Amino acid sequence: MNIVSTINEVRKQVKEWRKQGLSVGLVPTMGYLHEGHKSLIDAAVKGNDKVVVSVFVNPTQFAPGEDLETYPRDLDRDAALCEQAGAALIFHPEPSEMYHRDYSTYVDMRTLTQGLCGKTRPTHFSGVCTVVSKLFHIVQPDRAYFGQKDAQQLAVIRHMVEDLNFDIKIIGCPIIREEDGLAKSSRNTYLNEEERKQAVILNRALQKGKEQIESGERKSLEIKQTITQTIETMPLAKIDYVEVVDFQTLESIEEIKGEILAAVAVYIGKTRLIDNFIIRV
Repeated sequence: MNIVSTINEVRKQVKEWRKQGLSVGLVPTMGYLHEGHKSLIDAAVKGNDKVVVSVFVNPTQFAPGEDLETYPRDLDRDAALCEQAGAALIFHPEPSEMYHRDYSTYVDMRTLTQGLCGKTRPTHFSGVCTVVSKLFHIVQPDRAYFGQKDAQQLAVIRHMVEDLNFDIKIIGCPIIREEDGLAKSSRNTYLNEEERKQAVILNRALQKGKEQIESGERKSLEIKQTITQTIETMPLAKIDYVEVVDFQTLESIEEIKGEILAAVAVYIGKTRLIDNFIIRV
């Protein structure tokens, strides 16, 4: 497995693979990889001849005051996980490689990004769409793999690929959880012992909402109230949002029907965590 830091190196390697008739999968990450990322790499290795993993903490998706500088980084650890999983190449650029000094072009979506995480992070998805578009152009993969934990991101990327005619298949992969149900996240490392104990309330609350739907409840307000009240039993939990939306449009719904997304963002102490479930009714 090779680690490269320049766009030209990635393109050169991918061209060699293409000459050999090999398929290419891409797993975009911000690094500090865990079992959730490994599940994406595993799926990519299974579905492609060669797999590129990008490890890049993208500055354009962080707003002022967010955790860009403190976001955890450990390339040696990431490389060991990628090699174990069977990735062929890690692309680990510096910000200056991805965004030259006079960079001024961004990909901005007018739908799907206004609600959920977009409410409190209004510049986030412009940064996500821009960097993912750049990675797609650089690697030109056949398939790209994203986790369901970031369900809004998954929906946004799928919509962007359709809108901009990328010849890439987007593969969504299930949420990977700790034994107690907490969704795997690089930001879990921010939690102290007590915060870590209370963080499990996100999944427990969502499970209660899901059980209500499976028992026949069809009013989204009832589901949101159940999830909200359950989260509020933890004193360190501060809710950013609890939403039930149509998974295709990400618009709020009153009646639960079709494919729906129930999603939460909650601060446990100073750490913002997200979780969700998707269900078809």
